Amino acid sequence: MKIHPNSYTLEEFLVSLSRQHLEVVVHLVGCAACRRRFEGLMRQRSMSKKTADILLWPQKPAEACPGQAEGQTLFDRERALAKERAAAPSLFVELVRQPVEQRSPLLSSSRFHTWGLFELLIERSLEAGINCPARGEELGLLALSLSAHLDAAFYGETLIEDLRARSWAYVGNARRLRSDFQAADEAFLVAYEHLHRGTQDPLERAILLDLEASLRRGQRQFEQAFKLLQRAVAIFLQSGQRHRAGRSLVNLSTTYHYAGEPEKGIPILFQAIELIDPEQEPRLQLCALHNLITELTVAGRFLEAQKLYRDTRPLYRSFPDACSQNRRKWVKGKISQGLGQAELAESLFLAARDGFIREDIPYDAALVSLDLAALYAQQRRMADLKRFASEMLPIFSSLDIHREALAALAYFKQAVEAETASRSLINNVVTYLRRAEHDPVLEFEKPWE
Repeated sequence: MKIHPNSYTLEEFLVSLSRQHLEVVVHLVGCAACRRRFEGLMRQRSMSKKTADILLWPQKPAEACPGQAEGQTLFDRERALAKERAAAPSLFVELVRQPVEQRSPLLSSSRFHTWGLFELLIERSLEAGINCPARGEELGLLALSLSAHLDAAFYGETLIEDLRARSWAYVGNARRLRSDFQAADEAFLVAYEHLHRGTQDPLERAILLDLEASLRRGQRQFEQAFKLLQRAVAIFLQSGQRHRAGRSLVNLSTTYHYAGEPEKGIPILFQAIELIDPEQEPRLQLCALHNLITELTVAGRFLEAQKLYRDTRPLYRSFPDACSQNRRKWVKGKISQGLGQAELAESLFLAARDGFIREDIPYDAALVSLDLAALYAQQRRMADLKRFASEMLPIFSSLDIHREALAALAYFKQAVEAETASRSLINNVVTYLRRAEHDPVLEFEKPWE
C-alpha cells in the first residue's frame, strides 16, 4: 500500500476480521516485541503473492463444514500450513540422510506429502547450489519427485505447477554453476512449461527471468541477459518487491562486469543498495557493497572506494568466513595499490592469494596473483616478478584449473621470463581467466601476438 489507509478503510478491515484475527491485531497494536517478530516473518516470506494463496487451499469434500464462518476456515488453513512448516525440517533431515536410492520408496509415505516439505526442499536447493551445485540439483530433483505425491485437489494444481517451475529453475541454475550449459538450457525449458500451466503469477516469471539471465551471462549472451534482467527488475518493482529488484540489479551489474563494461554497473549498484533489505539478506548487502567498491577501483575512483570500504568494515566483520575475508583483503589491496601504498598492497595481495589457495578457489587465486604481478611490473621489480611467475605455475597445476587456463598462465610466465610482460598482456590474461572460469572449453588465444 503506497498511501496510508483512511478511517473508513481501517474500519472496514476490522469488521472483516474473524474474532481470532481481531484478537491478534489488538495484541500487535500493544506489543512491540510481537510487531518486530511479525515484521520479520513478513520479510522472510519468499513465496510470491499467488503462491502465498496456499492459505486459500481448496477444501477436501470431507472437510467442508456447512455454515462454517469464512474467517474460521482461513484460520484453520493458516494453522495447517504453520503445522506443515514446523514439521518440515525434521522430515527433511529424515529424508536426506537416507542413501539416494532409498529416498523414492520413503516418499511413498503420506507423512512426507506436505506443502511445507515441498517448500523447504526448494529453498534448500537454491541455498545448497551456491556452494555445491551437485547437491543443489539433487535437492531440486527431490522436490520435483515429491510434487508428484501432493494432493492437487487440496493444494491447488496451479500452485504446485508454479513451484515445479521454480524447482526446475533452481536445477538449471545448479547445472549452470557446474558449467553444464546444455543441461541447464533443458531445465529452463521445462521450467517455463510448468510456469505456463501455473497461476500466471508475474513474480514467478520474474524469478525465472533472473535465473535464466545468469545462464545467458555464462554463455556470454550478454544482450539477452540484459533484457531478461531489465524485465525481471520491472516486474519486481511493479509488484512492490524492492528487495528482489535489488538482487536482480546486482545480477545486472555483474553481467556488465563480465561483458567488459564494469563502469556501467556502478550506478546500478548504487540503486541496488537502496533497494536491498539488509535485515532480510545481509550477505546480499555485503555482496552489493563489495562489488561497488571493486568497480570503483576498476574505474580508478580510489578515494571513493576507500571511503566506501571504511563504511563497510563493520559489515565485513560480521562475515568472518575465509572467502569473505579473502575478498576483503583483495579489494583493500586494489585500493592501496591505487593510492600508491605499494607495500601494503603487496602484503594484502599475498594474504588473499594464500587464502584462496587454502580454500581451493583457484581462479580467484590466479586473478589476485596477476594483480600482484602487475604491482611488481609497475615497480620494475623484475627479479621478484620472475621468481613469482616461476612459483605460480606449479601451484596452479596442482589445483582444479583446466588445461586452457593453465596455458594462459604458462604464456604469462614465458612473457615474464622474456621481460615482455606488459600491463596490457596481464590484462588480457585476466580477461581470459574471468571468461574461462565458467566455460572450461573456451580456448586460450594470444591476441597480443
